[in-house]
Amino acid sequence: MSKFDEKEIIGIVALLIHAAKIDEIYSEKEKEIIFNFIKKNLKDNTLSEKIMNEAEKFESNSNQLLNYTKVIKESSMENKSKIIEQLWKILISDNNIDQYESNLMRRICGLIYFPDKESGEIKMRLRKLK
Repeated sequence: MSKFDEKEIIGIVALLIHAAKIDEIYSEKEKEIIFNFIKKNLKDNTLSEKIMNEAEKFESNSNQLLNYTKVIKESSMENKSKIIEQLWKILISDNNIDQYESNLMRRICGLIYFPDKESGEIKMRLRKLK
């Protein structure tokens, strides 16, 4: 998977934060999953804290999924798959996926042209690992 530049990853991380907050509980476990994603996928690792802060600001000032998904829509299928995997990691981290979280994933998959079937397979694989 290719690494993302600063601008790309802010939008992706804002989406991850949005997913984490959808159940109104933004846990340390979720923050850790997001932070690890940043460290693994950012070209310049020294910017991790800055990216997290900027993405949190971006997420709190935006309620449009389109703002987050624009960057992802242009990505390769491999990158989309990695992002969907991160979203599912966040959503299953509390062992409870509610209707809002499921709906969010369906909407995101539609907006970034990612097959629901593959999203479901990723979800099942991650649940087995828990």
